[in-house]
Amino acid sequence: MDNVTIYTDGACKGNPGPGGWGVWLQSGPHSKELYGGELNTTNNRMELMAVIRGLQALKRPCRVALYLDSQYVRQGITEWIHGWKKKGWVTASKQPVKNAELWKELDALVHGGIHRIEWHWVRGHAGDPGNEKADALANKGVDQVLGR
Repeated sequence: MDNVTIYTDGACKGNPGPGGWGVWLQSGPHSKELYGGELNTTNNRMELMAVIRGLQALKRPCRVALYLDSQYVRQGITEWIHGWKKKGWVTASKQPVKNAELWKELDALVHGGIHRIEWHWVRGHAGDPGNEKADALANKGVDQVLGR
């Protein structure tokens, strides 16, 4: 199994508003940059999209160290999702889970047994080079959808 480090981030100009996601992957001497966006979205959707796109980019089973600054995504996929699935995709307060289609997509990627993933939360905008790179890529995604 290859070792891969993935940094992800989402950005939104207004919430909702134009948003972008960014991914920086590293494996040995190789690295890859990914980004994209949507015209009308939320920061949480972009954080989810970044992780989904990062994992989708892996061509074979990998041992993944995944760094993100979103507690929403980290806690959602490691803690909350089990309850959501048991309750039919409703929250503890009986509300429909927001972004359920993205959570289901991420769940299949994470819990499908293909990759071994270690989740690492990093504080955003605190000087972590990988997080700063992912943030810059997410903002590139915003610029792309805005035609800049």
